[in-house]
Amino acid sequence: MAAGTAAALVYLSQESRSRAGGVGGLRVPAPVTMDSFFFGCELSGHTRSFTFKVEEEDDAEHVLALTMLCLTEGAKDECNVVEVVARNHDHQEIAVPVANLKLSCQPMLSLDDFQLQPPVTFRLKSGSGPVRITGRHQIVTISNDVSEEEESEEEDNVEEETELCPILPAKKQGGRR
Repeated sequence: MAAGTAAALVYLSQESRSRAGGVGGLRVPAPVTMDSFFFGCELSGHTRSFTFKVEEEDDAEHVLALTMLCLTEGAKDECNVVEVVARNHDHQEIAVPVANLKLSCQPMLSLDDFQLQPPVTFRLKSGSGPVRITGRHQIVTISNDVSEEEESEEEDNVEEETELCPILPAKKQGGRR
């Protein structure tokens, strides 16, 4: 892959796709689909920033979980500072340095699924790289499609709940002497 290009390798095995309909008698309002894709980009002297963004019209929840930053072949023994530009809880743009990599002392950093919500920009603030950033793009989709059979089951469950007897408070015992 050419330097400065982003790669999103699809990882769509049975294990990465799951549907939830209910757990332990609890009913989930709608089926949930979770997809996971590999993510990777490279920052260098030629490509100093990369922005990861998703389509605005998409109703799915997107999370970028970073796993590792590492210097790759051709890196010089210099400080390579990588910062992340994202939005905070007030939707204000903030820039935070997340790694200071140097070939002779710390050529890689594990981020242990550091989670960010897109859009996210990665910048090589100092150094010439190349620095490889890897992680997973996770997509959670909630389906609003409910079949007629599921609707009738929900109605039956509501009827069963109304037939249950209410829980009465415990009777107080007389005082002990």
